[in-house]
Amino acid sequence: MEKELERSAVIICGDDKQGVVQIADDVVMTIAALAAAEVKGVAAVGSVPCEMVSRAGVKNLRRGIRVDVLEGVVSVRIIVTVEYGYNIPKTCTQVQSKIKSALENMTGMTCADVSVRIRAVDIKYDKKEK
Repeated sequence: MEKELERSAVIICGDDKQGVVQIADDVVMTIAALAAAEVKGVAAVGSVPCEMVSRAGVKNLRRGIRVDVLEGVVSVRIIVTVEYGYNIPKTCTQVQSKIKSALENMTGMTCADVSVRIRAVDIKYDKKEK
């Protein structure tokens, strides 16, 4: 298990006196999913509705997010469903910004890019709730 963690984790700081801090790729993926779910107009991340992202297991999130971490630089690819009536390019820009900010603030790593793919438009969304 320890070797597996080392393969899918990034060391963000190491000190001979205190030890090392590792962040697993799954943690980076969860941060990205939660950040995307906070953007108004995003109905789902992958196939997980936004209201369930915080309770979804990592296995469910893997279907909609790909995270690559190389030497402290993060690259994210995410699939979202947008609610009907929201401007898609504006919503995607907000998703990119939110994910980049969350990852850089929480992990101290650099977020090189966030690619967003629109899976669908949620047409069940009731405009009255806006």
